[in-house]
Amino acid sequence: MLTQAERQTIANRLLTAHRTHTPIASPKQTFPNMEMVDAYHIQQLCVDQWVSEGTTVKGYKVGLTSKAMQEASGINEPDYGALLDRFFIPESAAIHHANFFGPLVEIELAFVMKASLAGPHVNAADVIRATDFVLPSIELVDRRLSNRVGVVDTISDLASCGAVILGGNPMRLTDLDIRSVTGSVIKNGEVLATGSAADVLGNPVNAVIWLANKLHEFGVTFQAGHVILTGSFVKLVPAAPGDHFVARFDSGFGDVEITFE
Repeated sequence: MLTQAERQTIANRLLTAHRTHTPIASPKQTFPNMEMVDAYHIQQLCVDQWVSEGTTVKGYKVGLTSKAMQEASGINEPDYGALLDRFFIPESAAIHHANFFGPLVEIELAFVMKASLAGPHVNAADVIRATDFVLPSIELVDRRLSNRVGVVDTISDLASCGAVILGGNPMRLTDLDIRSVTGSVIKNGEVLATGSAADVLGNPVNAVIWLANKLHEFGVTFQAGHVILTGSFVKLVPAAPGDHFVARFDSGFGDVEITFE
């Protein structure tokens, strides 16, 4: 475990990486004693600094929601990262590839909360009552790290979130079986990945349960209006300038489209 001074040193380096668009080396390689608890505290130090400068936290993402991804990362639970206001891009906006380090496309379901939700002991009924509606979404995974990294590195760097694009067709949890929702990533007209929401911890509701209870460990609660990305149910798809992506969902959610310039 790291000292508070070491955590602050890493946070300062990450803050500089965001400001200057210059990647940094793996914090874990520089500080071998770094653990997951350190990574979450480092992330929060960064978030606190951005908030002090006027940034707003608009929600959270849950990552590593499949067993295969957890095993590959050497952990037995998901991870999370804060979603900052500047991460949200309108579907119709131009996305400049040069603004990212190496964007990867994921599709997932986004829960929009109508009430705050705090652990511990949050259950499915709590999540359903607190959720206003669900939106289709694209997450652009990106990282401000220059070399091979592990999960503690990515957690410290906002769980590698680069941008969020929300679709505009809301659905109520009570109007569908969310486990049965399927989605595909279509890149330049070719279907490259297809998956089911059931691949997200068995049910995306479980991702929100996990998040609320995990945030409690760090004294954090998510609020009404927060957007919760519940985790991808397809593999990561790399993006290049000129690529056009369609995230196609069934169950009434429709499409979310983006183009990189």
